[in-house]
Amino acid sequence: MNLTFRQLRLFQALADTGSVSSAAKAMHVTQPTASMQLKEMTQSVGLPLYEVVAKKIYLTDTGKELAATARAMTQIWDAFEQNVDAVKGLSRGKLRVAVVSTAKYFMPRLIGSFCEKHPSIDVSLEILNRDGVVHRLRENRDDLYIMSKPPPDMDLGDDVFMANPIVLITPTSDPLASRNHVPLHELAQRRFILREKGSGTRMTGDQFFRKMKFRPDVRLELGSNEAIKESVAGGLGVGVISRHALHGHQKEHGVCVIDVENFPLPSAWHIVHPSSKKLSPLALAFKQHLLKEVGRRKWNQVSV
Repeated sequence: MNLTFRQLRLFQALADTGSVSSAAKAMHVTQPTASMQLKEMTQSVGLPLYEVVAKKIYLTDTGKELAATARAMTQIWDAFEQNVDAVKGLSRGKLRVAVVSTAKYFMPRLIGSFCEKHPSIDVSLEILNRDGVVHRLRENRDDLYIMSKPPPDMDLGDDVFMANPIVLITPTSDPLASRNHVPLHELAQRRFILREKGSGTRMTGDQFFRKMKFRPDVRLELGSNEAIKESVAGGLGVGVISRHALHGHQKEHGVCVIDVENFPLPSAWHIVHPSSKKLSPLALAFKQHLLKEVGRRKWNQVSV
């Protein structure tokens, strides 16, 4: 079997994009050239690597194994290049970070301050729901992952770096907005607006409600914090949301945090990666940057 490193990168691009044309574009080659290379790879391996069904690419089991191998080899090579650059006193390369959607309220600022110190690097930031980030984590597709609820069944390197308080919000005109220490049972007659099942915010809320034997009357389950804020502002119900989604403030967009017993719920942001993964110099530097920058800005004392 004779596969070149460039062919392996092409196949990784095919696995990541699900399209021959997109893989060709990512590798800066023509589609006919990419198709020819993929055909040569299949012939060299001697087994089908993918199949096309209704114009969609589906990797075979062998193809999935080859993609994982290609990704691991690429990451090792990238780390080697970064180590060489570090010895030379340079700082270049590509950092890949996947974050859950709520982290978009603070991660761009933290990445921006990192890039100011390392202007020659490229950053790939994937913003997905928790299921999407966990999927990428299981496939080891990025350098680091930011989430509030790491999967418990994986052996992970895990650093807690910032508080993620979960709060209840109502319209600013709601009578509850001016009250203190509202008993939870008073919300039994209210309708609730929650994040989709599987999100870290939803998991934290559901765990608390089960513990308190409180069953919220769920009107809506939404996949974005912005949709929750708009729905709450429109008077559709009480929202359960990360305070970071309010940019750390008490009020925003016609909604405000209400003072309910046992709230805010304690939660935290985690920096995770597979424990067996050797982090590249860039990834290590970025992780240290996050820990230092959050401590410097005192974001753990959310206000923010």
